[in-house]
Amino acid sequence: MLARRLASPFAAAAARLLSTAAPAGGGGRGAGRGETLGKRLLQLIYPKRSAVVVLRRWAEEGRSVQKYQLNRVVRELRKYRRYKHALEICEWMRTQPEMRLLPGDHAVHLDLVAKVRGLASAEKFFEDMPERAKAPSTCNALLHAYVQHGVREKAEAMLAEMARAGYLTCALPFNHMMSMYMASGELERVPEMIKQLRRYTVPDLVTYNIWLTYCSKKSSVKSAERVFDLMKDDRVVPDWMTFSLLASIYINAGLHVKGRDALVEMEKRASRKERSAYSSLLTLYASLSDRGNLDRVWNKMKQTFRKFCDTEYKCMLTSLTRFDDITEAMNVYREWESASGTRDSRIPNTILSYYIKNGMIEKAESFLGQIVEKRVKPSYSTWELFVWGYLSSNRTDKVLECLEKALSCLEKWEPNQQLATAIFSHVEKTGDIEVAEKLLVMFRDAGYVTTVMYNSILRTYVKAELMPLIVEERMEQDKVVMDEETRRLLRLTSKYPIGEVSTLMS
Repeated sequence: MLARRLASPFAAAAARLLSTAAPAGGGGRGAGRGETLGKRLLQLIYPKRSAVVVLRRWAEEGRSVQKYQLNRVVRELRKYRRYKHALEICEWMRTQPEMRLLPGDHAVHLDLVAKVRGLASAEKFFEDMPERAKAPSTCNALLHAYVQHGVREKAEAMLAEMARAGYLTCALPFNHMMSMYMASGELERVPEMIKQLRRYTVPDLVTYNIWLTYCSKKSSVKSAERVFDLMKDDRVVPDWMTFSLLASIYINAGLHVKGRDALVEMEKRASRKERSAYSSLLTLYASLSDRGNLDRVWNKMKQTFRKFCDTEYKCMLTSLTRFDDITEAMNVYREWESASGTRDSRIPNTILSYYIKNGMIEKAESFLGQIVEKRVKPSYSTWELFVWGYLSSNRTDKVLECLEKALSCLEKWEPNQQLATAIFSHVEKTGDIEVAEKLLVMFRDAGYVTTVMYNSILRTYVKAELMPLIVEERMEQDKVVMDEETRRLLRLTSKYPIGEVSTLMS
């Protein structure tokens, strides 16, 4: 059953290869009717199996291997994130003297090395490449690897090197750089990069979509319209993403008529191949509070696609909860429950979020029990939702319980400063130093202790009119620096009796 489920995404890919490529060479032993090398490779499924073994057996059967066939298989494998098998094929091709590899082949190989073995291996691969292969495509592949790993200095140095070599002949390297700056929040670098791009070449569709994303983050309608006009001047054909970005900018600015017009254009460009456009349509129509078009698009999706993915169910559930239609949301949820085998907690989390945000904590607890019975494992986000819910209902014991469960779901916690501040502020008001000290231990174990936390604990001691012990030593161990507020609070608590909890913690 598992193998069948894993194989299903690749069955269509294998069928495509099968329909367009006849078996190469003679019909050696083991050859099934209509069997191709591509089909065999795509059916590997499990990462531990070797693509090289398949290639060798194919050759042993007296069959020839064509480069174009392998390139197509590699393309399909990359599409489905089966990078290990794709890399094995590229490495095998490198060992075949009759296969003349072009710079584009080396670029694909480098990208796969970066994905499977890491950046250092990709750099070594680039260094060891024949000089003739160090072309714009391979340089772009290494630049992309730098951007994906967030190595800004090396990415900028690579772009400068490409400029010196005369390799900046298309928009791709600039698009990589702009994506990196957007991801790091350095929005001011985007217009600079576009100016630099225009000195070397012309923007493409991706450039303009990144540029519109920049306008969206700046909430600038005028800039977005100016960019769209430039796009038309450059005769760049917009896609669904272009109109999705425009619609979002208009809707957020309250220009609903323009937003609707953009959505109409966007829907014209949505297709089976661009199915993520439909999820975006659901979200944007919900933002417009347009229930009629939300339902219409959902029904259109049912007629267009045989099955929905989890992301599409999540978009519809989130949209329905925005309309407070929990009844229909539950109907869609039950449909997901019966149709999907992923048990992804993000889907029931949309229902839990609705209950908790609307103060229906008992219903949330009951629903949690139901999903656990159906073997959906609560995630960090599930427990975080309950932390917020119990904070609102002043149930401190449950806050600590759910926080502990949330942190136990993670190997490493990405600190949520808003959550930590809210919990400590709540405990401050109660004056419960035992809970405050327990919280400190929990966050310390999660690798996150700050001066603000210590100050909150000290304010809790002030509220309880008790004195903590060896705070300076504890802060030093936690590598936390005292500020003026810390010192003021320590002076204030020094006149109180020593708290028993503080003695125990010390």
